[in-house]
Amino acid sequence: MTVYKYSEDVWRFIDLKVNDAYTNMAIDEAIGRLRGSGLSPNTIRFYRWKPSAVSVGYFQITEREVNIEACRELGVDIVRRMTGGGAVYHDYNGELTYSVIVNEDHPLIPREITKSYEVLCDGIVNALGHLGIEAEFKPINDIVVSGKKISGNAQTRRWGVVLQHGTILMSTDIRTMFKVLRVGLTKISDKAIKSVEERVTTIRRELDRSISFEEVSKALRRGFEEALGIRLVDGTLTKEELNLAEERRQTKYLTEEWNFKRPKSRL
Repeated sequence: MTVYKYSEDVWRFIDLKVNDAYTNMAIDEAIGRLRGSGLSPNTIRFYRWKPSAVSVGYFQITEREVNIEACRELGVDIVRRMTGGGAVYHDYNGELTYSVIVNEDHPLIPREITKSYEVLCDGIVNALGHLGIEAEFKPINDIVVSGKKISGNAQTRRWGVVLQHGTILMSTDIRTMFKVLRVGLTKISDKAIKSVEERVTTIRRELDRSISFEEVSKALRRGFEEALGIRLVDGTLTKEELNLAEERRQTKYLTEEWNFKRPKSRL
């Protein structure tokens, strides 16, 4: 059994990494399972998706939410999440994703779901503030700037662990999003794009300047530390986590059964 230097207020931090969709979801699950067994520490990690991908909520029917043909034509991966919520387009060039994995009985984590969202999302609100953007938490699980969504978040609780992950929009490729998601529109139009732009915003739009992933990552790290009153220590995935993630990737997240058939059980 691996012994860690981590504690309730000292967590592991895994800085920005780039993986495909199947690996990203497999890593989240591997850390969650091993955290539940006491073999992994509380962890916050940041990542990107390459190639760009669509993640489908746990309870969704993929064919209803995703234009599978368009995804294949554009080289966009499709993966089902362990968490609920709607289908999300993850743009490699326009989004940073985070995961928080912590034991469910941690004193920082409220039992009530909405309150736990707020506690964890405060890290993102703080981070945006450090970047010069005034944001607020909007129940149940969004972060908005002047009423426009800039971050969506999803959560699951299993193995005695809270796993919350979410997106921080840096820029948006709305045309591609319309192509790969079934958003109820017959065609992509300037009116439709304007409608989305009125409801969604990005860091680059709010700052009116280009911003690097590294700058956003630093602000997020600081934001989570302040919101949770913890210290984040640089770390890496363990051998056990890497092995389990690869097993989950191969036997679950790469399979048609998981991604295209509504799960009957929590594998």
